[in-house]
Amino acid sequence: MLEYILNNIGTISVALIVALIVGAVIAVMIRDRKSGKSSCGGGCSGCPYSGKCHGEDGQNTCP
Repeated sequence: MLEYILNNIGTISVALIVALIVGAVIAVMIRDRKSGKSSCGGGCSGCPYSGKCHGEDGQNTCP
């Protein structure tokens, strides 16, 4: 087992770094979602498309 780890240490370290980055991105997205920040989640007060974003049928048509 130790030989396998030593032979693949580069691959393992890159995989761990990628996993940490993905985890951090997900954590930030969750934190932003809980605080009410989202790209188009209904907080339209400061959005420049606030009058055009939601059609008459209620469907979200943001770019």
